[in-house]
Amino acid sequence: MRFSNLAQLIELCELESLSIGQLMIMEQAQESGKSESYVIAQMAEYYQIMKEAVRKGLEENTKSRSGLTGGDAQRVQTYFRNNVSALGTEACTALAYALAVSEVNASMGRIIATPTAGSCGIIPGVFVSSQERFGWEDEMLVNGLFTAGAIGYVIANNSFVSGAEGGCQAEIGSAIGMAAGALTELRGGTPEQAVHSVGLALKNSLGLICDPVAGLVEIPCIVRNGFGAVTALTASDMALAGIRSVIPSDEVISVMLEVGTNMPAKHRETAKGGLAQTPTGRKIMKELYGKGGVKPS
Repeated sequence: MRFSNLAQLIELCELESLSIGQLMIMEQAQESGKSESYVIAQMAEYYQIMKEAVRKGLEENTKSRSGLTGGDAQRVQTYFRNNVSALGTEACTALAYALAVSEVNASMGRIIATPTAGSCGIIPGVFVSSQERFGWEDEMLVNGLFTAGAIGYVIANNSFVSGAEGGCQAEIGSAIGMAAGALTELRGGTPEQAVHSVGLALKNSLGLICDPVAGLVEIPCIVRNGFGAVTALTASDMALAGIRSVIPSDEVISVMLEVGTNMPAKHRETAKGGLAQTPTGRKIMKELYGKGGVKPS
């Protein structure tokens, strides 16, 4: 890749008069040695899997094997169809879709890790709901996935996308930033505005710990996907309104690295702290794994 940070990404886009998505398609083709049509077709397949996961989460049984989660996406969808949502229909739809995909993951269904399985609902939730709202063709959303990929590439190479390394800020936070930046560009924003939305999104996620109850990607992971989708919409609106990330987005990514590096191990996907070690969290562990309350390796 010809860019290693978001500032360089903006410079390249402006120099070559390309969107982030268009530039990433070129870069991916060159790096992989494949044609642009090939990498686009491959991404299109991924998007179809995302859409299928949304559908499955809303229409089929998503009860997890642990029995702890399942059906919340359907509950949200039923709620906003029969009630006035505080979020409004559009944001509530993104919320429901994000929950749906995350529940499909928890019930051993097929998803695309974007950037991880623990944060797999955010980008589909934002993309599929926005596609329905604005009437976009699949081709446009596929291009948006390349935008999200470029942002994720920078984050992964300058900080973390793994909860085990940097806490949930690395998984949920990165996915929110990727979704926000892509949505901003899809809605006509400039590369600079897209990057500002990344910084705005990540700042709201700094310090978020990874504390999966019973060591499973269910509680609180699934609901965090729902909240993350709504945060991505918010960050995109802010950026398009002209709000800038006063701390440059690359510096925010550096802070995420600093915070994650200094985060106690018990708050990095070990289930040894946070919600996992509440009285209820420990009770669930014992119910699932016996008196020792330890998840088998």
